[in-house]
Amino acid sequence: MTNQRERKRASERGPARPYCVLASNGAPPCVCVARSDLVLQVASTPGMSSVETAAEHERILREIESTDTNCIGPTLRSVYDGEEHGVFMGKLDGRIRSHDRDIERMCNHHFQGFVDSITELLKVRGEAHKLKSQVTETDRRLQQDGKGLMASMEELRQCRIQQKNIASTIDKLQMCLPVLEMYSKLQEQMEAKRYYPALRTLGQLEQTCLPRAGQYRFCGLMADSTPLLRSQIRDTAMTHLRDFLESIRKHSDRLGETAIKQAQVQRSLDSSTSVHPRALIGRRIRKELSLGAGTESNGQGGSPLSEQDSGILDVEDDEEEEEEEIPGAQDLVDFSPVYRCLHIYTVLGLRDVFENYYRKQRRKQARLALQPQSNMHETLEGYRCYFNQIVGFFVVEDHILHTTQGLVNTAYVDELWELALSKTIAALRTHSSYCDDPDLVLDLKNLIVLFADTLQGYGFPVSQLFELMLEMRDQYGEILLKKWTQTFRQILDQDNYSPIPVATEQEYKNYTSQFPLQDPELDKAAFPKKLPFSELVPRVYCQIKEFIYACLKYSEDLHLSSTEVDDMIRKSTNLLLTRTLSHCLQNAIKKRNVGLPELVQVIINSSHLEQACTFLEEFISNLTNVPPDTANSTQLYGTSTFKDTRHAAEAEIYTNLNAKIDQFLQLADYDWTTAAQGGGAMTPSDYLTDLITFLQSTFTVLTNLPGMPVEHATLPGKVAQTACMSVCKHISNSLLQLLLDPDVRSISIGALHQVNTDLLQCESFARAGPVTGYQGDTLILAFSDLRQLLDLFTQWDWSSYLADYGRTTSRYVRVNPHTALLLLDKMRESGKRSTMFAQFRKTDRDRQKLIDAVIRQLRTLIAQQQA
Repeated sequence: MTNQRERKRASERGPARPYCVLASNGAPPCVCVARSDLVLQVASTPGMSSVETAAEHERILREIESTDTNCIGPTLRSVYDGEEHGVFMGKLDGRIRSHDRDIERMCNHHFQGFVDSITELLKVRGEAHKLKSQVTETDRRLQQDGKGLMASMEELRQCRIQQKNIASTIDKLQMCLPVLEMYSKLQEQMEAKRYYPALRTLGQLEQTCLPRAGQYRFCGLMADSTPLLRSQIRDTAMTHLRDFLESIRKHSDRLGETAIKQAQVQRSLDSSTSVHPRALIGRRIRKELSLGAGTESNGQGGSPLSEQDSGILDVEDDEEEEEEEIPGAQDLVDFSPVYRCLHIYTVLGLRDVFENYYRKQRRKQARLALQPQSNMHETLEGYRCYFNQIVGFFVVEDHILHTTQGLVNTAYVDELWELALSKTIAALRTHSSYCDDPDLVLDLKNLIVLFADTLQGYGFPVSQLFELMLEMRDQYGEILLKKWTQTFRQILDQDNYSPIPVATEQEYKNYTSQFPLQDPELDKAAFPKKLPFSELVPRVYCQIKEFIYACLKYSEDLHLSSTEVDDMIRKSTNLLLTRTLSHCLQNAIKKRNVGLPELVQVIINSSHLEQACTFLEEFISNLTNVPPDTANSTQLYGTSTFKDTRHAAEAEIYTNLNAKIDQFLQLADYDWTTAAQGGGAMTPSDYLTDLITFLQSTFTVLTNLPGMPVEHATLPGKVAQTACMSVCKHISNSLLQLLLDPDVRSISIGALHQVNTDLLQCESFARAGPVTGYQGDTLILAFSDLRQLLDLFTQWDWSSYLADYGRTTSRYVRVNPHTALLLLDKMRESGKRSTMFAQFRKTDRDRQKLIDAVIRQLRTLIAQQQA
């Protein structure tokens, strides 16, 4: 019922009025509807809460009034969670009614003012309609009166616009005309292939004219074509550079040839006069002035140096200039493509790209130029072309180094030169090792000297090339030795090994001019006469001098001192004498068909060549201007060489004689078992008689050779005497070896008597003096060993031998007990065989006993000697 009454009172009060609730925390105000019918009387609620509950509800209401409605959820939940929410609702309604009353009082207070304002507004509306009508009329009259003026003003405006457009067009045309003129100039320069001025014109057009002209379509087209033109200029300049590089690669040998000719002319002028050729210097000055003039033309918009295409120029100097100088590299080559391309890339900001490309291409060309042909060693022309290419390459690089700034630097050129030097030296070492012609090696050395002098004139270090030539000097010497080996062999094969007959004085002078013969007696002798030596001597002497000349030629222009040249020539000559000539003479001596007269002539020839070594020393000293007695000076070994040759010839003579003696001894046919003859003298063996006859004729020939008496007086060792002594000793040793031959098991006393007879024949030959110069019985001493042995056995003087053994005064001092024992064993063996058929001969039995006794004594003597 209570609720019904409340609703009835609310309907009587009318609809709820809105009111505004201001939040205390600054939140936007909330519009609330005051409903008095919702307010419950807290006091009428049964179960009135305590004072604490009322205070809590009051706090919640204040919080609701002062808090945003979005944040009162937790507050209301705390109310509904409690048991006094009905009481709270009553308080809430009471608070709403209180606010409604406040709102009602406020609206009643301001209602009259609102009514007055509405009344005044209605009055103003009427006046506003009147004003609007007046303004509209005024505007109509103004519009009607201003139509003529507006037409005149429009005409004036159009005239002003036209005038402004004309002025603007004139200004724009004046600004565009330079652009068009510059572009036309650019096209003309491009058509004329004047790319460097075109590039500068393009820069002015892009940086100055186009920005001033403004934004026009044709300007845009020009601006868009600018990169294409730059690329075209860059590509065209690079094409010309490639053509230039290809051209100088093909013609570098011509450049090198010209540079080498210049160096050769300069060296010949330097050798004839110490004054530098002024024509050469004047030509260089004129060329430098022309280079400077070409550079100045750049300031006037021209291309550096020349606008001609790249390539080798065919220079046709007049006769006067040809007499002054051979055209240089700058005369033969048009370097303008390089300068032009360098300037173009510099302007384009691509100088580093250009430098890297140029250096890379030149390195490739350097490797191609440094690659020799596989058959370069066959002819001198192959080496010349190789050197010309290298010189031509570095002449171009040197010119670029001195006429540009930074395109190539010294470090880059030095690096290329080090590469070229190492590869060149390696190639020369390889190809020169295949060469076996001394003339080609000499020409190659002269070409290397010219090559080194040419590059040295351009400032390149060439010391390694001269070191290479010093290495090649040994190779050259070996080749010379091989050549002279063939020459000496030919001379030895063609020689007749006989003294030279001279019929006239002119012939004599010809020979003495070829060989320094020092023989006053021969000079005084009447014609015809014979020179003591054969044709071999003057020919060999002349060939030795030719060899010295050849060595001297190689040492020229190597920047060696006189002492070094002298030492080199002497060492090479020593090799010629000790190795080449000595071997040739040794081989000639050991030929099978060389007889004793030829060997004697070899000895005579060697003696004369040995005497001529002093003249060779003087000859070398005159060539090198170095005295032969200089400290540390190498001496010629010719004396020892020819001494060795002479000794070899002497030994060959002894060997040949001994070999002939052995041939005779092979004919010996002794009957080792023959019995002793009772009476009558025994005859010498036939083979020995023939041997003595041969020896007598041989030594007769040797001692009767022309010039031999004189030569033997000067021959060291006296060859004939030594040969004779050697023959006697060999015969004696050979006979002794026949007695001691192991194949001869028994020897009878009769065989010993036969050997003794042959020995007497040999001693008779020795006493006869087959050669002069021996005193007394000197030759007989060669048979003393065999003589004492045979005397001991034939005379059976064992008591004296055993008694005097070991004494220097012994008659048989040369008899060796071992030899005597061996021979006694063979005699005992012979005695045993004979006693088998004569057992009853008392004398034979006694002799056998005597032999056994002597054998026992000899063995005792040998044992004592060994102890």
